[in-house]
Amino acid sequence: MTAPHYPRLVRPRLEEALADTPVVLVHGPRQCGKTTLAREVGDAAGYAYRTFDDDTVRAGAEADPVGFVADLPERAVLDEVQRVPGLFTSLKAAVDRDRTPGRFLLTGSANVLFVPRLSDSLAGRMEALRLHPLSQHELAGLAGEAPTFVERLFRGEVATTGAAERLGPALAETVAGGGYPAALARAASHRRAAWYRAYVETLVQRDVRDLAAIHNLDALPRLLAVVASQTARLLNVADLSGPFQLSRPTVRDYVTLLSRVFLLDELPPWHSNRLKRLVKTAKLHAGDTGVACALLGVGADDLWADRGLYGQMLETFVVGELRRQASGHAAPIAFHHLRDRDGAEVDLVMERSGRALVGVEVKASSTVRGKDFSGLRKLQEAVGDRLAVGAVLYDGEATVPFGDRLWAVPIRRLWEAS
Repeated sequence: MTAPHYPRLVRPRLEEALADTPVVLVHGPRQCGKTTLAREVGDAAGYAYRTFDDDTVRAGAEADPVGFVADLPERAVLDEVQRVPGLFTSLKAAVDRDRTPGRFLLTGSANVLFVPRLSDSLAGRMEALRLHPLSQHELAGLAGEAPTFVERLFRGEVATTGAAERLGPALAETVAGGGYPAALARAASHRRAAWYRAYVETLVQRDVRDLAAIHNLDALPRLLAVVASQTARLLNVADLSGPFQLSRPTVRDYVTLLSRVFLLDELPPWHSNRLKRLVKTAKLHAGDTGVACALLGVGADDLWADRGLYGQMLETFVVGELRRQASGHAAPIAFHHLRDRDGAEVDLVMERSGRALVGVEVKASSTVRGKDFSGLRKLQEAVGDRLAVGAVLYDGEATVPFGDRLWAVPIRRLWEAS
């Protein structure tokens, strides 16, 4: 079954980068749409295409990297470049001879910026862009058609007109569906879950094996399932290592490895000299809620019935959606969480260009109370006018003010045009 085509938020940034940078890397998890995007942009600009998922192409590049690069056309897409790390030095030499913008468009399914040879070889010659699984904004066909929710928040714009119908169990369906195009092309939820399970198994056997010599590969899917059950919680290596006969340092290394193949995201703590007693531990989020639910064997009905797990998954879903929307922004947006030792917390703190801030708290309920803003108020007291908006997202109908720049916002506004 062919997945539908969706315009991607990051495409304008990719085209801008190719206009002034010799090498542009699009990296992200397998099956998130990197190849489709690279081929669309490349075909429009006359790029040749080579994929290192092709055993013959990969063998040729490994046997003679200098000759392989020398024989490439003037512009080329090189797909899954992390599979041939020996090519990076030859790419550097080619770019140093000719720094024409847009020479090479690379894609990578492992976070190749962690591969020293690539980051060292192409430093100052390459721009990297992260592609995520599909956002709800993209699935709604709004990429390029309407500003994202992230854009509106940083402008201080919150839509206050019109009721937003409560989503209820339909929101659990959206969370469990995830964002991978091939999975979403399957109509039945159990078939989507089967795709996600097979996806993780293939990823572990291919990309993880390529990145590291791990003897106990079977532990990785089980570790990922444990992480899925603890998504949106503070990273606690002791808790993660409990079900396994593995040392804590080994489990920490495995978590890092799973982050490098984009199956996990660590959300670092936000810091401020004006706030004391801050918790300095990262939060751990599953990279995609569809993958997480499939690994736990829970569908939308199960998720809706288990309010604790649903709350965790919903927070991870919102963090993922906002990350995906932010990928289309030219100005960098940093993502953090805030928690202090007195219990005040903000699920997500977004910081743009080191100045403007947006705080987001996520509630699975259909009502919001003043106490739900305690963490956002503490953040606002610390940063003052730097806070553009503090929003509590909830599954309700009305956008309601709770003070200066503090709002309760229906969660479906995340992907609606206004």
